[in-house]
Amino acid sequence: MNNPHSVPTLDDVARVSGVSTATVSRCLNTPNRVSEAARIKVMQAVEQLSYTPNFGARAMAAKRTFTIGAIIPTMENAIFARGLQAFQEELHTRGYTLLVSSTGYQAKTEAEQIRTLVSRGADGLLLIGYDRDPDLYEFLNRRSVPTLIAWAFSKDSPHASIGFDNHASMRMLANEVIEMGHRRIAMISGLIAGNDRAAGRLSGVRAAMETHGLDGGAMPVVQTSYGTENGAAAFEQLMQANPRPTAVMCGNDVLAVGAMRRAREMGLDVPRDVSITGFDDIELARVVTPPLTTVHVPHREMGRRAAKELVQMLENGSKGPVIELQSTLQMRGSLAAPSADRERSN
Repeated sequence: MNNPHSVPTLDDVARVSGVSTATVSRCLNTPNRVSEAARIKVMQAVEQLSYTPNFGARAMAAKRTFTIGAIIPTMENAIFARGLQAFQEELHTRGYTLLVSSTGYQAKTEAEQIRTLVSRGADGLLLIGYDRDPDLYEFLNRRSVPTLIAWAFSKDSPHASIGFDNHASMRMLANEVIEMGHRRIAMISGLIAGNDRAAGRLSGVRAAMETHGLDGGAMPVVQTSYGTENGAAAFEQLMQANPRPTAVMCGNDVLAVGAMRRAREMGLDVPRDVSITGFDDIELARVVTPPLTTVHVPHREMGRRAAKELVQMLENGSKGPVIELQSTLQMRGSLAAPSADRERSN
């Protein structure tokens, strides 16, 4: 490169690093297929030359943009952060770039974002949950855009997916709550309209109650948007009942942390006066006092495997799998057996 003002090329990087242009290309596009020694030499040359790959030319040649879109319901809390981080990391090792947008749990917004990402050339999409207008799935099929569903699992789904069974996971936790002796159970749920994850968790609690001879349909439920303030307000509303619930199960950890805060403000001890549980096992669940009993979701494994499967769908033209991951209970200090006095009082 004799002209100091000329733009460095792939050939320049190959010359400076002492490897072939094919090796440079592999290092930039699929670094996992290149030896560590070669990768270090190539990246040193890239930095020395201030080289920027011409992804426009690459996309034209491959008839792909090497871009994946992920549309998540919210960026306002950590519910999706861990899984999305693992998803992005795995995509990067495979030479793909991630574009993320959020919907605010609005179906119309999600539909607009799906169409926008496809029109801008996204090679594939990661979507959260199954519940959306069938016309959107038909649109993606017509455009031949591989799509993978995450954060949910249904063995009967016709769509490629990797996630966990929200109904079974919450039912597993509700069984523990009931077997500890709780009979007056209430729930703070996310809004279930258009949210199959929230609906599955609510139905899981009700199913566990029915199994133990309790009336799940009569369980007090407050549906609310996710947020600590909303969880606090919903908890206070539930505790106006007479008799009060001895256990409040929450649709996620964010709602549960809000409920715990309001309990303290109302002079209630958790779990002596009321037990509170969550769902997701985000970091916040382990640092609150007392630590939150919750359902651990394998967020990082889900994100990593989702990226791997979606790339394989793109590169192999495969339909994609339906994979169930296992959630686990995290029994911590916010759940305890109700005292005999509490069961009789309030």
